[in-house]
Amino acid sequence: MHVIVAGGGIAGLAAAHHLLEGGARVTVLEASSRLGGKLRAGRVAGVAVDLGAESMLARRPEGLELARAAGLGDALQPPAAGTAAIWTRGAVRPMPTGHVMGVPGDPAVLEGVVSPEGVARAARETELPPAGIGGDVAVGEYVAARLGREVVDRLVEPLLGGVYAGDVYRTSLRAAVPALHEAARKEGSLLAAVRGIQERSAARGQDGPVFTGIAGGMGRLPAAVADACRAAGAEILTGAPVTELRRTPQGWTVAAGDRALHADAVVLAVPAPAAARLLADLEPGASAELAAVEYASMALVTLAFRRTDLARVPEGRGFLVPSVDGRAIKASTFSSNKWTWCAEQDPDLFVLRTSLGRYGEEGVLGRDDADLVAASLADLRAAVGLDARPVDTAVTRWRDGLPQYPVGHLERTARIRRRLGALPGLAVCGAAYDGVGIPACVASARAAAGQVLRPAGTR
Repeated sequence: MHVIVAGGGIAGLAAAHHLLEGGARVTVLEASSRLGGKLRAGRVAGVAVDLGAESMLARRPEGLELARAAGLGDALQPPAAGTAAIWTRGAVRPMPTGHVMGVPGDPAVLEGVVSPEGVARAARETELPPAGIGGDVAVGEYVAARLGREVVDRLVEPLLGGVYAGDVYRTSLRAAVPALHEAARKEGSLLAAVRGIQERSAARGQDGPVFTGIAGGMGRLPAAVADACRAAGAEILTGAPVTELRRTPQGWTVAAGDRALHADAVVLAVPAPAAARLLADLEPGASAELAAVEYASMALVTLAFRRTDLARVPEGRGFLVPSVDGRAIKASTFSSNKWTWCAEQDPDLFVLRTSLGRYGEEGVLGRDDADLVAASLADLRAAVGLDARPVDTAVTRWRDGLPQYPVGHLERTARIRRRLGALPGLAVCGAAYDGVGIPACVASARAAAGQVLRPAGTR
């Protein structure tokens, strides 16, 4: 069968890879001039860097399996030893341990990051009535009710915001932290729920690195998967936006530029707004649901310094910044400390990056490059005393880069897929549905590919 995959981000490429393994003939159509979506390789001061996502969860197998299948198994590399930190309450402080996305099992780990009053408030959680959860709830609202708002604002928000760039008081607990949602449903205490998660993780031996990267940058992954797909016979076209989908008695006709392609099935691996436009006439209900998916925009500022220009080289792997502290940046990663492959390219350079922008702060993208660099430098000076001029910079804007998962997100996703079930040979995948991380996108892609590969009577 011939399957067209609309979208050449990591989800689309993963779908193509799985379809080829299933024996399909595959055409990938990517609207932009490059593949990879939010994975993007670049160079600053002559060294390779990631200008998008820099790592993936190592405790989910899908991303690792795809990298190995694409020939990058030997390049998988965990972060270098070092500490993470959080810049809050006037100092860069060690990141507490023993938490699940900022929610502690023992309030004592919060000391320093949270005020003494905040620690005491969290410790009183066991005195509250049982923490029963019926349906979905917002992470921030639920954790604040159990442990106090300061725990949310100082720890949960910067950690979860680093994933979604969203409003933690709107973000779905069930969609964003499903293990915590499930544990909290069964326990009378949120603290006890976290301890239970930690005990089960320890029993499973999950004590290795949480994240992994790829030597040379995570931006290598899309190119490697694309090469593997081409080697297996796929046709991959860039600069080929899909403008129309039509059902035919034989399957599907896909309009891309001045071409009309015919296929037995279609996988839509495009952002929700693009999927909404393509489905407007075919399935208005699913289109309306997709059009309602909101996105956050952000900017990444990558800076390269000569080590000889630095009075003191920053230590650790970087830091997060709670939005409640009112800083311009929301995080900084010290790439030369975090990734061995980055430091080895040019030992005389120190490379770091900052991120700016959260849900509702789209104005950040309107600021010019020099302004974003200056804002980053000002915060770095205040945080770690970095007082030098970079030898090179790169500003990368990710407009509508991260879909938001508000309360009810999983129900919306289920409704979309239920409605699309009336269109045989059509499936959707990507960050807008089942998770924004690389492994989640790969899993979503595999499910979509499997759906269209199944015989028509069993879909």
